[in-house]
Amino acid sequence: MIGVQDPAIAIQDLDTPALIIDLDIMERNLRRVADYCARHNLRLRPHTKTHKSIQIGRQQLALGAAGLTVAKVGEAEVMVGAAPRNVLVAYPVFGEPKLRRLAAVAGMTSVTVALDSLEIARPLSQIAEAAKVRFGVLVEVDVGLARVGVTPAQALDLTRAVSALPGLDWRGLTFYPGHIKDQNPEKLAELSRVVERLVGEFRAAGLDPEIVSGGSTPALFHSHEIAGLNEIRPGTYVFNDMNTVVSGACALEDCAASVLVTVVSHVAADRMIVDGGSKTFSSDRLSSGGPGHGRVVEAPGAIFHKMNEEHGFIDLSRAERSFAVGEKIRIIPNHICVAVNLHEHVYGVRNGKVEDCWNVEARGKLQ
Repeated sequence: MIGVQDPAIAIQDLDTPALIIDLDIMERNLRRVADYCARHNLRLRPHTKTHKSIQIGRQQLALGAAGLTVAKVGEAEVMVGAAPRNVLVAYPVFGEPKLRRLAAVAGMTSVTVALDSLEIARPLSQIAEAAKVRFGVLVEVDVGLARVGVTPAQALDLTRAVSALPGLDWRGLTFYPGHIKDQNPEKLAELSRVVERLVGEFRAAGLDPEIVSGGSTPALFHSHEIAGLNEIRPGTYVFNDMNTVVSGACALEDCAASVLVTVVSHVAADRMIVDGGSKTFSSDRLSSGGPGHGRVVEAPGAIFHKMNEEHGFIDLSRAERSFAVGEKIRIIPNHICVAVNLHEHVYGVRNGKVEDCWNVEARGKLQ
């Protein structure tokens, strides 16, 4: 594996499959969102599920992020290495082993947990008391995705019950508008009405949420239009992917990540095999329903239509050019978050050269 101390080598000299990050694009993405949040007075607590890297977490914090967001306790244990002022676990944490570990994290930095039931809140309170730590709590509200979260009508009662538990500090509300995968103004306006009404009901009841946390990458640059929202937690924006492109949240030139693969078989003119399959890429299809598992950079008309574990099937019937066995090509994945989790390390490239290499420290941290 290439180390930081090694002289820069050409991208094409990398062994494959290799996950490569264009550092200029990534840095531009990071600055763009940091500037947007500063301009609109929004707290940025980016989700690290995409990059899973202490190194990038530090860059986000250096650009003004208020903290970091994770989904699992294992990710929180890793991301304290970036020295965040606080970590939000945007996922219900249940089970004594996880709670003991989370209490240890709370001994190192401020920890807030998103939850939607007393069944999650009570054990969290008990471990806080036993470990002599405190947890912040965000009550999660379902605003249309129908995944986790209480209904807006249930949020006030749950908040009152959680606020009465020892060791827990209610900090506010959280939601994830994952059902909005485009820039549809009607959907965004309805989301704004739901959030504004919810926050108004809380304030009328004498409970003023310090934090109203939402946001996703597809709706990222409309966050300032959501009444009452003051924190966002985008993740994919750091690299972007083809699903971000089709959502309208970025352009192709904003995609920092791609996978370098080698053509290993080309026995017919209309098809070839590359050395990356389901163990290299996400199997996600485009959210728009379009074909393929990613965009072939060198020939956008080629369709990456099928995968086995180690084989990527490329249909060349509409490709703009031909390829040879041994040739290396780049593919932008449909869903970069899952792809990153499949790689042990990534290569940072600039001007055609490998400038950096870092480990994906939080990969596989599922517990």
